[in-house]
Formats: sequence, structure tokens, C-alpha cells
Amino acid sequence: MEPTNETASIEFFLLGLTDDPELQPLIFSLFLSTYLFTILGNLLIILAVSADPHLHTPMYFFLSNLSFTDICISTTTIPKVLVNIKAQDQSITYTGCLTQIGSVVTFGGLENCLLVVMAYDRYVAICHPLRYMVIMHPGLCVLLVLYSLFISAGHALLHSLMASHLSFCQDVEIPHFFCELTQVIRLACSDTLINNLLMYIVSSLFFGVPLVGIIFSYAQILSSVLRIPSAGGKSKAFSTCGSHLSVVSLFYGTGFSVYMSSAVTESSFKNIVASMMYIVIPQMLNPFIYSMRNKEMKGALRHLIMVLSSLCGGEGERLGNPNLNTYNFLSR
Repeated sequence: MEPTNETASIEFFLLGLTDDPELQPLIFSLFLSTYLFTILGNLLIILAVSADPHLHTPMYFFLSNLSFTDICISTTTIPKVLVNIKAQDQSITYTGCLTQIGSVVTFGGLENCLLVVMAYDRYVAICHPLRYMVIMHPGLCVLLVLYSLFISAGHALLHSLMASHLSFCQDVEIPHFFCELTQVIRLACSDTLINNLLMYIVSSLFFGVPLVGIIFSYAQILSSVLRIPSAGGKSKAFSTCGSHLSVVSLFYGTGFSVYMSSAVTESSFKNIVASMMYIVIPQMLNPFIYSMRNKEMKGALRHLIMVLSSLCGGEGERLGNPNLNTYNFLSR
């Protein structure tokens, strides 16, 4: 059958985790609770960093951007799942599908870039402590975030434009809960060789180079820490990296599991579960990792929650603190 020239009029259908109507309420509750925890946790991180002057450092500036990115990734995928389940309508438009692909690749790439930027920040803080504030000045921090966003958007635009040239013979059923690039390419009727080559080569470089940068940064950090004479100094140095290492392991570990799952199995359910571990779970767990493993963040969150509770209870005026005004990091 010849591919149609009216691809833009085709609708995609997201089959989700299961088509069993009895399980739909459970899946809806699962995604809703995950989304709420993700939004609340990451929003608290952003508010805590903004409200506490002690956290107005490059490290926490990057953490705020990471939390914002996690919110964006979750918002790109989960609300559509909730709407589809509630409306009992699995469709997504062609334009909506391409937009979702572009958004997921953009914010996933941005998180990838931010993790290597945060590794560089830890490298400078531990290996060059006396020059830390000179090197990691506000202008450079903003530039690193903007550059990360720029190359992530460029990476996503490349894949989105290539995907827009694909033809589909009929309305397409995607065995997933969101428009994943690999799944859409597999379902195309036209030749996908170039798309597959770009997906594996460009994506391998885009995610591989930052991973090498992270490994190099921590190799230098480890070398510097081992030269510290006191056990207390070593422990303090490692503690500043513990949260970041945990997030890096979660991000790349789940991403690698998705890659391996799509390579060795054709099971759509296993691919969906692997993708959930990559696109849903890390974004929910990141705030808990940073809040549980970081004393400064623990204190800032505890203070923020106390103030918010006081304000909700009508005692905001009595417990008000002028230091809780939003601080502009860029003005420093």
C-alpha cells in the first residue's frame, strides 16, 4: 500500500499500560499521585532555594533549574495520560505527537546537560576552592544553563523535523503512554534508515559526551579528595557530591535500561515499564534525594514548610521574616 501524502491528518492512539477498563482507575491514581509528588517536591526545592539566602550559590542555582526541568518533563507526558484515561479517548493529534516528542527530547536533553554542568561545579568547588567564586560567577552560571537549553532544543528540533518527514499509512496505534520517538519511527511506512541512524548516532554523542564529562570530573574530584589528610575533610567533600552522584546514577541507569530494553525485547509492556523508570520516576525522586542527603537543603525546606504552615494558619505576620523575600541570584 502506498504511503499517504496526508500524514498531517492522521491521528495517533496511545494504547497506554493496558486496555483493561478495571485497571484504568488504578493507573489514573498512580499517574496522578506521581505527578502531584513530582510537582510538589520540585516546587518546594525551587521555593526553598529562592527563599534562603544561604542557598544562593551556583550549586543550588543549577539545582533549581534541574527541578524546573523535572516539572517540565512530567508536565509534557503525564497530564495527557490523565486526560486520555478520564475521557476514555486514547487519541493524540499528529501535531500534538510531534510536539510531545520535541518537548520530551528537549527537557530530557536539558536534564542531561545540567547534570554535567553540576558535575563541573562540584569539580571547581573541590579541586579549585580558592578560585571557586571567581570561576563560577553568576554570568557563567546563566550562560551554562542557556547553552544547555540551546543545544538541547537544537537536538530535539533535528529529531522532530526528521520525524515530520515520515509517512504513515493509516491511523497509528502507539503501544506506549506517550509519543516516544523510537516507537513512532518503528510505525512509519516510509524509509526510516536516516531517522534510525540519527537517533542512535546523534543521541549517543549527545548523551555520551556529557557522561564522559561527568566521569572525568569525578575522577579529578576523587584524586583531590584522596589527597586531603583529614578523614573529616574527606567526608565533607564526598557529602557535597553524594546527592548529585545519586541523581546521575538514577538518570543514566534508567536511561540505559530503556535503551537495553528496546534493543533486546519486542515486548511493548516491558518497554513501557522501562520508559516509566526513565521519564517518570527520576523526576519524582530527585527532590527527595537532594532533601534527604543535604543538610542545608533539609534546613531550608524545614524552614519553608514552617513559614508556609504559619501563613496558612493566619500567623504569617507574627512569624514573618524579611529574609524570605525572593532573592535574585543574578544580582550578586
